[in-house]
Amino acid sequence: MTPATAGSYSSADPSEPWPVRRALPLIATLGLILVGMAGTIWGPVYYGEKAWAVPDDLWATLVAAQRLLHGDLAGLYTAPTNLVSFPGAAVILVPVAAIMDAAKIPIAAGRQGAHPVGWLVAGPLETILSAVALFAADALAQRLGANLLKRFLLAAASATALWNVSIRWGHPEDAVATGLLLYAVLALANERPNRAAWLAGAAVSVQPLVLLAFPLLAIAAVEPRRLPGFVARAATIPAALLAAAAAANWTATIQAVTNQPNAPSVDHPTPWIYLTFLAPHMSDGSVAAGPARALAVLVACGCAALTWRRWRVARLARAWRPDDLAALLWWIAVTLALRTVFEPVMVSYYVWPPLAVALVAASRDWLRLIPAAVTATVLTFLSQSSWRNPWVWWTPMVLVLALTLAAARPGRSPAAQVLPKPGEQFVADGTP
Repeated sequence: MTPATAGSYSSADPSEPWPVRRALPLIATLGLILVGMAGTIWGPVYYGEKAWAVPDDLWATLVAAQRLLHGDLAGLYTAPTNLVSFPGAAVILVPVAAIMDAAKIPIAAGRQGAHPVGWLVAGPLETILSAVALFAADALAQRLGANLLKRFLLAAASATALWNVSIRWGHPEDAVATGLLLYAVLALANERPNRAAWLAGAAVSVQPLVLLAFPLLAIAAVEPRRLPGFVARAATIPAALLAAAAAANWTATIQAVTNQPNAPSVDHPTPWIYLTFLAPHMSDGSVAAGPARALAVLVACGCAALTWRRWRVARLARAWRPDDLAALLWWIAVTLALRTVFEPVMVSYYVWPPLAVALVAASRDWLRLIPAAVTATVLTFLSQSSWRNPWVWWTPMVLVLALTLAAARPGRSPAAQVLPKPGEQFVADGTP
């Protein structure tokens, strides 16, 4: 792809200072912090509550981060951390734990009391970490050619959906992993497959959910002969972190990472809970989500195989047109949505990753972005409902998510002419 061709696919001006270029996600992040923190502190007053509405899940992961900070690697997966993700989920919170330690703010898992001072520090900081997804989304939208107004709506809708992950549930690892995955897609679009591999590996090390998108990314990224190198780079970071944790405490690490327990008595059971081969019941009443997630990975591999020819043609042309990039983002959203489809026990924030990616895929077109933003917002707040019946809660979640994906599915504009590199000739079907 010639420099002129590459530049025609991006509205970014590299001469602009970064704060100017990324002003929209900066404003969205600030708004999310202000509105989100106000909602947790003063929002409960409207319901007659006195205690702040802080996310309970965040503190257990902060305990794991504090243990890493103090060199206690063996305690990463032992009570009360409740960590079932890869070690990167705790690694990204080490700076937050360090600041709280320096401020002499105690970190403890579980309920935090009526007015926890730690939330005034941890809340804004973990939201800033989560905002990596907003910046990645804006960078990709700019690469797709979305104008300023569309990027504004994207930032607003993305920040609204991000509230579900950061402020409501305190799981910045999902947001950081999805943001790194989006940056990997951007690196791929800019013909930097090695960088894409390292970013994808970093994303997996934080939240293995993004493994669902890895087959698509690998097939889109490299030629078959370069695939082993791509996979090796991507595997380096998560393998190193897991190996270090397993060496320190093999039993706790393997049990947490492979079983992936979830509690149907606390969270939302889905119809899959009735199939014991997909949702084995554990002695403590929890359900092992590992088999269902393995099935989701297999279906994700099927999605990659189904779209293999399109990515092959894009690689041969040496040019990622906006149509191809938007289609790749949409298929990644589809693969991330498989978690919602197959998970035996769900939590409300599980719906967020496919929403975040689908919004970016829709960002070029008002006819797609507006309905996708509306349905994503509806799903964000609908998912907070406390319905306990497996069918009553799960069915509308899947249906509204499907509507969001349908609204975001990119159309195909007339193919742009791509000039071959010197010495190369292309025939009509894209074969050199």
